[in-house]
Amino acid sequence: MKGIKSIGHVAIRVKDIQRSLDFYVNKLGFAEMFRLERDGKLWIIYLRITDTQYLELFLDAEGDRAPGEMAIGLNHVCLECDDIDLVIQQITDQGISLFRPKKVGADHNTQAWVEDPDGNRIELMQIAPDAMQTAAIRRLATT
Repeated sequence: MKGIKSIGHVAIRVKDIQRSLDFYVNKLGFAEMFRLERDGKLWIIYLRITDTQYLELFLDAEGDRAPGEMAIGLNHVCLECDDIDLVIQQITDQGISLFRPKKVGADHNTQAWVEDPDGNRIELMQIAPDAMQTAAIRRLATT
């Protein structure tokens, strides 16, 4: 659709904000941009992925874990990497385990997977020169 240029943010509801901030800020390195309050109480914390893309952490999640992989709704967040091996090394140095090891996916990209403290799935992806996305973009440019 004309006029839409990117995903602006992804919102995740979290159970323990301090535990989530430790994961996303201290371990993954996202900068906290600002906080929003509602009725005098902390409501949302915005974390910077890029200058125009954010992760919103909403407080006070119910339950103990994010819905399973086959549940209706948002399945995962994908973070594109320039150097997936470097990102995996940094993540493991922070004590974060991969729950799915690095592999080449069906779309020919390299991927690995981690979970945040609430079980939200995060795909790390490095787009390959022969990836289906790369080929599709080239095809669109010629039409």
